Amino acid sequence: MDQAKVTSIGNSAGIILSKELLAKLRVGKGDTLYVTETPNGIELSPYDPVFAAQMDVAERLMREDRDILKKLAE
Repeated sequence: MDQAKVTSIGNSAGIILSKELLAKLRVGKGDTLYVTETPNGIELSPYDPVFAAQMDVAERLMREDRDILKKLAE
């Protein structure tokens, strides 16, 4: 189990993530993490859940309307 330490950063608080945890998340300094509340607690993820949902819709439309999109591309 990984842990993160909460520390003071100016007038705010921040979380210190280990190099190993950063590697698991595939993020580094300056990257954005998205915070989602789940039934099991808080989830940190480098993936934007709103963008992911939009991409799912786009992929579904592209599959369903493949012939129309192909015709439009000509």
